[in-house]
Amino acid sequence: MNCLRQLLILLVTLGFSLSALGQSISADMGDKKALTLTAAKKIAMAAEAEAAKNKWNVVIAIVDDGGHLVYLQRMDGTQTGSVDVAISKARTSQAFRRATKVFEDAIAGGRTAILGLDGALPLEGGLPLMLSGQLIGAIGVSGVTSQQDGVIAKAGADLLTAP
Repeated sequence: MNCLRQLLILLVTLGFSLSALGQSISADMGDKKALTLTAAKKIAMAAEAEAAKNKWNVVIAIVDDGGHLVYLQRMDGTQTGSVDVAISKARTSQAFRRATKVFEDAIAGGRTAILGLDGALPLEGGLPLMLSGQLIGAIGVSGVTSQQDGVIAKAGADLLTAP
């Protein structure tokens, strides 16, 4: 009987401890922003408007903060090879939290070791998507020159900083 009472006291105490631990953990959790499909489409629309204005046919890829494809758009007349390139540019920006131009510039400057980075595509046209200082995803554009792809990607990314 005494042993049963001690076990019951232990279980009640453990239950309160776990409850307090759960409250502590939930209080330590941050407010994570998440990229929605609706937001991804709006970002792609802003990028597409820049591409159309310049008569540039491109593929626009939007990935989430884990590098998973959320939205893909291939404008009429864009070569199919640009599909994988746009996705790779977006994933590079997401994984390394920087513009793919950084890698392109490093290679141009002679830093060929960059080629050894797994998953780093050194072509301009990929930008991280940041919201309130948090990475929520990335945009990748392919279809014209790397510099032009970068202009289009910036038009999409800038939507997040527009007033």
